[in-house]
Amino acid sequence: MVADPVGTVRILDETSSLKSGTKSHGLQRQYLGCVGKVDNGIVTVHLVVARGIFKAMLDSELYLPKSWDDDRLRCRQADIPDTVRYRPEREIAIELVARSQQNGWELDWLTFDEGYGGKPKFLRLLDVADIQHVGEVPKTLSCRPGRSRTKLSAEAVFSVPGVQRKAARSFHLSQQTGPAAVWQTKVVEVALGNDRRPQHRLILARNLETSEKKYFITNAPPRVGLRRVLMAAFTRWNVEHVFRVAKSEVGLTHFEGRSYVSLKRHLALCLVAMAFVSLHTMRLRREKSEHHSGTSVPSPGPHLPKVPEPPTSNN
Repeated sequence: MVADPVGTVRILDETSSLKSGTKSHGLQRQYLGCVGKVDNGIVTVHLVVARGIFKAMLDSELYLPKSWDDDRLRCRQADIPDTVRYRPEREIAIELVARSQQNGWELDWLTFDEGYGGKPKFLRLLDVADIQHVGEVPKTLSCRPGRSRTKLSAEAVFSVPGVQRKAARSFHLSQQTGPAAVWQTKVVEVALGNDRRPQHRLILARNLETSEKKYFITNAPPRVGLRRVLMAAFTRWNVEHVFRVAKSEVGLTHFEGRSYVSLKRHLALCLVAMAFVSLHTMRLRREKSEHHSGTSVPSPGPHLPKVPEPPTSNN
């Protein structure tokens, strides 16, 4: 992988697939992000890795709805083992992270959206596992600023007079899929849950052009600068690119079977194909050398015949 100032980032997210019928594993009417509404389909949870221009999937797992878990005969008909039970997406996500570590992936960061960041138990598990993370949290997240014993929402923390008077810092952050943006930020040390003292930094980031506000939580130690923390947080945009490529080029959601075992094989093949595509994309997009006058993509070579020009019409 190429060098990158932020390091290697793991990204958690789920995606969905619109399906018809009733027998496909995990199929039910549920919220599907792919159509933005409740519809008939399945949901899978994924762990993505990003470093520089390299991005690929590390692991995937099916979300099994509770209605399926309550009907083990239906599960067996779909080849779903009795060991596969209903779990919230955040518990599946923790398993994917644990598996990545067991497989030797000791990466720099873990990031996620507010669907995960809004769950205190999820954040606690990451702290216990000593996983450095920065993730988006809802403005309603409960925390205690500084040494205060009073719980406030993340939004209210930045309305405290002393915090309001703090000078904001601006950061110019670029991304590969769109124009760079300037984010104005404020940071407060906060305590979560039963922590007696602050162990996290709560970050408010406001886009100076659109006024969009985002709230982030991180357990990165103070020696890790705010710019690097923000760069890791905004690396999460890579997951949308990975899902788009996986669906359109690799066939992630083109599975039509009814067997959980077949689905697992399909997901494994998609992971391998995605890694292959990502590695070769890096190779073909490598920067040109100082003395190279052409493109970085190799020429077809002299052994290929030259295509003749079409004959000129006399009419």
